[in-house]
Amino acid sequence: MELLQKQWAQLSIPTWVDMTLVALICIVGWLIQHFIFKWIMVKNVTFLKNRQRYFQAVVLSQFDKAIRYAFMTIVVAVAMTILIKVPILTHVATKNFVWSIIVFFAFKGVYDVLHFYTKQPLALEGDEKPNVLLPFFLRIGKVIVMLLAMFTIASFWNFNLNGFLTGIGLTGVAIAFGIRDTLGHVFGGMSVALDNPFQIGDWIATEDQKIEGIIEDINLRSTLIQTSDKGLVYVPNAYLVNRPIYNLAKREKRKCEQFFHVAVDSNEEQLRNALSAIHKVIALHKQTEKELIHVFIDDLQATAYRILVRFYVTTNDTAVMLAVKQDILFAIRPILDEFSIRLVELEEESRLKK
Repeated sequence: MELLQKQWAQLSIPTWVDMTLVALICIVGWLIQHFIFKWIMVKNVTFLKNRQRYFQAVVLSQFDKAIRYAFMTIVVAVAMTILIKVPILTHVATKNFVWSIIVFFAFKGVYDVLHFYTKQPLALEGDEKPNVLLPFFLRIGKVIVMLLAMFTIASFWNFNLNGFLTGIGLTGVAIAFGIRDTLGHVFGGMSVALDNPFQIGDWIATEDQKIEGIIEDINLRSTLIQTSDKGLVYVPNAYLVNRPIYNLAKREKRKCEQFFHVAVDSNEEQLRNALSAIHKVIALHKQTEKELIHVFIDDLQATAYRILVRFYVTTNDTAVMLAVKQDILFAIRPILDEFSIRLVELEEESRLKK
């Protein structure tokens, strides 16, 4: 008390009446924030959800405690003013203390919003497929919010931030140099998140075909891929972002290509008619692309013509594509028999089989 009296010459010793009044003010303030403010918040959150404004509802619900606690800080400051009969906010130290608490709760509300979406990233994206790197960026946001709160509060107390920031900068450079390879993979992961070239469940392949499979997991440092032989491969993100990636899951059409060798002494007119009939069969199939059908002789061997049959199936499902290809192959053999076209085996292929 003597210390406070030195700070405020007009400070008076509180009476029992003052202390009772202060207690009543604190109790009433707590009841107001716990029942009235809370009820108002619940009503507003429900109203926003009914209007399908879910983001605003989440923000308001996460700021609920921060607002109520900040209100209680003001109530306590008013109560202390009545108790010691000196305005708390007129003194630098107590004013900075009160403002520090209010600023802390303001940033705490933002932190709580980011924390909520860290646990439920789908609520922010509105997508059935989660972006697994989104929680990482939200965590970075949480750290930034904490740093901003710390610097803002420190500025109230005239804390010298220059030396502090210089020390952090030098330490950061040393750490970054020591873990530069890991940072390369981390930034690769960030590039994957920003570009979003693939998601979990997508079937991808690199240009050199060294890596091909289904994405099982994506994290900051690496991507887990299940290959065609059911093996699991951890691929560094830096490797993936520096190579062309084919996202095969995004295809809308699948190519089917087949070669047939027919006897070189086949009748030209009958061969042309057979090719036209094969083209027609492919075009009439309900799941083939009508504009891209190639049925031609594309090579001549000593004993055989080579027939190229190329078409596209309007699906990305391998099973559907194979079923359509099967239908076409079953239809080709009767056509060749109808026009007396004989399939032959090249000598090179025959020797390889032997």
